[in-house]
Amino acid sequence: MSHGKMLPIACLLALTLGTSLSVHASENSFTKAYSDYQAAVEKGDAANIEASAKAAYQLGEAQYAKDSVDLANLAMNWAAAIEKQVAPYPFTENNLPKTAKANELYQLALANYKVHYGKEALELIDPLLGAAQTAVEAKDAKNDLLTAIAIAEKSDKKKLLADVKMAAFNRLSNTELYTKSVRSYAYDAYDIYKEILPENAIDRVKATYVVGAVEYAEKHDDKAIPLLLEVVKQFEALNFSHPYALSAHAYLVELYERQGKRDESTAHCIAIGKMSPWADTQEQQPLFRTVPKYPKSYLLQRKSGYVTLNFTVDEMGFVKNPEVLESKGGVLFEKSTLKMIEEWRYAPKFDNGKPVSAQTTVRIDYYVDKS
Repeated sequence: MSHGKMLPIACLLALTLGTSLSVHASENSFTKAYSDYQAAVEKGDAANIEASAKAAYQLGEAQYAKDSVDLANLAMNWAAAIEKQVAPYPFTENNLPKTAKANELYQLALANYKVHYGKEALELIDPLLGAAQTAVEAKDAKNDLLTAIAIAEKSDKKKLLADVKMAAFNRLSNTELYTKSVRSYAYDAYDIYKEILPENAIDRVKATYVVGAVEYAEKHDDKAIPLLLEVVKQFEALNFSHPYALSAHAYLVELYERQGKRDESTAHCIAIGKMSPWADTQEQQPLFRTVPKYPKSYLLQRKSGYVTLNFTVDEMGFVKNPEVLESKGGVLFEKSTLKMIEEWRYAPKFDNGKPVSAQTTVRIDYYVDKS
């Protein structure tokens, strides 16, 4: 969904002859509010987009019928502006009132669109997706998404169907409603994008990442690696930094570490260190961590403790020269920690754009639930 749904020019400019001065002033106020909204969208001014969209909607309530398309368009603009300001699902408690307002506006737009366009019109997809994104309950989101998918499937617009299915996957994949059917939405979208889009199209690259991440999560390493490598390749060719590219590199670090391919892993550690938004002086960042083995004898004794280590992360992201600074609980905790730390991988520290060795410290806690 995009900001800036246009109202008909006639609706913006028409002034009924013989209206009172107060109505005329109200229309002028609305026209200015809507003009301010368009200007904020043009500038990408997020704070003013929301404020002006709100003002335009509230003034528009006096201008247009409650069931009009014009008021629905204004509702969509304000809802989309609110949605951009709140974190995606799951929503924080502080964001719930805003999220609820956005959902209310999407529902108003949806109801009006149904009246004017019909219950199976493509125009319903935008408010359905918006309502799903701002629904607090996953089951409500699912109902809106299933309706959107059904509408898209009846059209001949493959790209639209792929977009809707990917939106459904993204909204439901981290909820209790995640199923094989939800998983299939991502794969369906990926297949469509492969059919109709060039390999460097951003929607196709993002879908490749999503499917690669699913394969990674399901430990299908041989399927995940080529998909994630394709993501890396396309973002490098586009010269475009994106969180998906960073995540793809990070997944590949772990995948190659699982297979004992440390050289391949190292290349992705270095790549991550160089990526935006990381600064030229970015500190080293952990990418791959294993869990230490709890010494069996200590576990039987229900013994707890900790080990604090200092070590060097070299320019390739390897851990070098670990030494114990402090420990409690016994020497076996130290031995287990030192063995574990050799397997950790980092994106190295960068100084003036070049990878350098640097010191870091970590503390590993060992504890047994005494209850």
